[in-house]
Amino acid sequence: MTTPMPATAFADPAQAQSLERTAAALTAHGFAVEIVEDAAAARERVKDLIPAGATVLTGASETLRLSGIDEDLNASGRYESVRARGMKLDRAKDADEIRRLLASPDVAVGSVNAVTETGALVIASASGSQLPGYAGGAAHAIWVVGAQKVVPDLGTALRRIDEYVLPLESARVQVVYGGPSAVNRVLILNAEPHPGRGTVLLLRVAIGY
Repeated sequence: MTTPMPATAFADPAQAQSLERTAAALTAHGFAVEIVEDAAAARERVKDLIPAGATVLTGASETLRLSGIDEDLNASGRYESVRARGMKLDRAKDADEIRRLLASPDVAVGSVNAVTETGALVIASASGSQLPGYAGGAAHAIWVVGAQKVVPDLGTALRRIDEYVLPLESARVQVVYGGPSAVNRVLILNAEPHPGRGTVLLLRVAIGY
């Protein structure tokens, strides 16, 4: 029987053996997986993976913000930023166009809230806007994942979201938008049926939450 992880442990980076088990399980499930040293290495790898001019959707992510990846993708001018384009559209009048932009970019880039040693990615969302691209709408999806997000199994992944991630995200959203966040939708990717479509960059260090 697996000993339940205390909530305080959800911030601790996984050890090398755990990362290797996770990478092997994800690979067996059709994901392309790379273990990288740190955020700087992940940032450079993302640049390698996305061709100039690609339409790119970034999910709201502290991992992307802290690593500089968000700025690279949305402000460098190298890519067609879905976020930048969406900001110019009217949320009411152009709702259908916004929905289509979010659902089928060339590349969707974000993070996850947990990744299991059994090879599943778990992503919670309040709005769900990034989930269609992750689930299959994007031609390619890339997830940048800090080592602290590795957990033994799905049950622990859901606990991590409720007990650790949600309070931190609610605190951030309260400052930015004036209200708490919520776990309204949860996407569980147990496998990638189109091998190579989804790339997971597993960091050896913690970043984000």
